[in-house]
Order: sequence, then structure tokens, then C-alpha cells
Amino acid sequence: MLKIFFVSVVLIILSSVASGSRECSCDSDAAEHSAEAEEAIKYKVGSIASVLVAGAAGVSLPLVGKKIPSLRPENDIFFMIKAFAAGVILGTGFIHILPDAFQDLTSPCIGHHPWANFPFAGFIAMASSIGTLMVDTFATSFYERRHFSKTKQLVLVTRQETDEEHAGHVHVHTHATHGHAHGSRSAAPSAELTLPQLIRYRIISQVLELGIVVHSVIIGISLGASQSPATIKPLLLALSFHQFFEGMGLGGCISQAEFRWRSAAAMATFFSVTAPVGIAVGIGISGVYRENGRTALIVEGSMNSASAGILIYMALVDLLAADFMNPRMQTNVGLQVGAHISLLLGAACMSVLATWA
Repeated sequence: MLKIFFVSVVLIILSSVASGSRECSCDSDAAEHSAEAEEAIKYKVGSIASVLVAGAAGVSLPLVGKKIPSLRPENDIFFMIKAFAAGVILGTGFIHILPDAFQDLTSPCIGHHPWANFPFAGFIAMASSIGTLMVDTFATSFYERRHFSKTKQLVLVTRQETDEEHAGHVHVHTHATHGHAHGSRSAAPSAELTLPQLIRYRIISQVLELGIVVHSVIIGISLGASQSPATIKPLLLALSFHQFFEGMGLGGCISQAEFRWRSAAAMATFFSVTAPVGIAVGIGISGVYRENGRTALIVEGSMNSASAGILIYMALVDLLAADFMNPRMQTNVGLQVGAHISLLLGAACMSVLATWA
């Protein structure tokens, strides 16, 4: 339901951007030559395939890695992979998305008042971080109450059944009930995961996907709407790396959440196709879309700010803090050093990409 709601909101916003982008008189890039536009469309079509493959490869690696013993979530190397992915997500929020949001919402093309009088980009990012915390907290408590209430009902039924049976058949009913309890869950968790941990991992993966998808839509539309090959070429390379590394981070969270394979495949597919769909939408509205249009700048700046707040919160709180304060890492100096190096490498990769896009 969250995904359907999100897609509907994005479509409404896109229609408002397309209809309102002509109203701005500040469109410095509106006079592209037709030859450049024809060359640009070739790169746009190629970018759809390139970004799709990069995103699918990135999100699939951690999921396929579960079949490899050394890459399973319970092993030390998985902590380092998650740290690298968290660095990528943190760099994306701080280095790529948030500066773009400030640039959009302080542009002279949207007018001086009230945008120049208040840091709206920082305010929206802060509000989205707080909103993510609230969703994180309320969703976790809701699912825990629901699951634990089911567990209590199961225990009561089990006691009633065992009271009616003879003493020699008590163990038989206990084993049958135990099997039924595991079968009722959406996926059988590993022995090391408790139910609250499993719920947390699943909520983290879903909220993280929402934040990444918002950013993917925006940057996809920007690429698809651009008419300059000189702008598209570096943006295509950067976006492919974006999708690959962000996919690794999301795939690691999905893998740790232990979804059923159908749910995991659906989440991976949804992430993989979002940026290509954004590119396709950008191509479709390129005739009326203006990067410096007032409506476009406000919508993009607001959505980028919200996306940055979500990703920064998720990277710091749900990924880094949860793993780095884990007793397993606290008692393993080698794992700590490896995780910190992986974190720095992930953040460095995304920082270097900021040179191009």
C-alpha cells in the first residue's frame, strides 16, 4: 500500500511540474539545438538499460550472497559490506542530495520571498528525519504488539489442547504446535534472530527503500528531461554507480530481514525499475519540462530535501549505530577496524562521484 500511495503522489507531482514549468521566465537552457536533442535521446535510451542493469546487479548481490556461506548475514564480512553500503547511503544524502536541494530552493528563479528568508531545504530534511523516526517507532511497536498478541493466543490454545490429552501424548502435541508456529510466519528466521530483531530489520529495509526510491525518481527525471549530451554523459555514469552502490545497501538490508523470496524479489524489482521509469517519464515531459522552472525547482528541492533526511537518518541510526554498537563488533577489534575502513571507502566512493554529478 505504501508503494502504491508513493507512486500515485509522484504521478500527481509530475503532472504539476509539467503543467507549471512554463510559467517561469528564468529558463536559461531552453534554446538547445535540435541536433543536440536528437543525439541526447540516444544516450537517454541507452541510460535506461544501463541504470536498470546496474541497479539490479547491486541489489541482487547481497541476496545471491546468502547462498555463499562467507557472505551470510551471521558472518563478520557481512558487517563490513553493510558498513560500506551505509557509507554510500550517507554520502548520497550529504554530498549529492542535500546540496542539490539547497541549490534548488535558493535559486533566484523561484522568487525571493519566502524562499530566500528561510532555509527550507534544511527544515524539510529535519522534518523528514523526525517523521522517519516516528514511522520507525510506531511501525515497530505496532508489529511487535500484533505478533506478540498472536503468540499469546497460540500459547493459550496449546495449553487447552494439552490439558485435554493424556500425559503420554503431551510431547506429541508440543512438537506439532511448534511446527505450526513457525509455519505461520511470513519467513522462517534464523536461529540467532529474535522476533523483535526480525521486525526491526524488515521495517528498516522498507523505509530505506522509500528514501532511495524518492531520490531515484528525481535524478531519473533530471536525466530524461535534459537535452544536452554533455550533461547526460557524466550523469549517466554517476547514476549507474549510484544505483549499484545504493542497491548493495538496500539488498543487504533485505537479506538481513529474511523476507520470503517473492517479497525480496518484489522489493528488488521495485528498486531496480524506479530510476529507469523516472528516465522514461523525463523523456516524455522533456518538451514542457524546464530545469529552471519555478514549479520544477520547488518540487525537486522539496523531494530531495525529504529524501536526504530519510537517508541520513537511516544510515546513521538504523544501519551504522545498530551495527557499530552491536556487542559482537564491540568485542572484535579486527571487525571494528574493517567496518570503519569499509565505511570510509563507501563514503569516499560517493564523494568522488560528486565530481561528475
